[in-house]
Amino acid sequence: MEKVMRLASEKGVVIFSKSSCCMCYTVKTLFHELCVNPMVHELDHDPEGKEMERALVRMGCSTPVPAIFIGGKLMGSTNEIMSLHLNGTLARLIRPYQVMS
Repeated sequence: MEKVMRLASEKGVVIFSKSSCCMCYTVKTLFHELCVNPMVHELDHDPEGKEMERALVRMGCSTPVPAIFIGGKLMGSTNEIMSLHLNGTLARLIRPYQVMS
């Protein structure tokens, strides 16, 4: 769990993902469309990925991936992020991390 928390606080928006997960792809695409360049950790490419998945579940993730952290705080998975996006809260949360072109 310590590694997950350390990685989650390295950048404003952090996504724990798996390269073959379609919902992970959807969330990453959403953040890119909102002009946020998240740090993405592909758990299926990390030797400690299984351990990090278990830690994410212990932290309260309903599914281990995608797990999205904003400002070092666990925001949840796809359902929670889409709800925040639809009700307008996500825009306020990510404003400090947006890169305007």
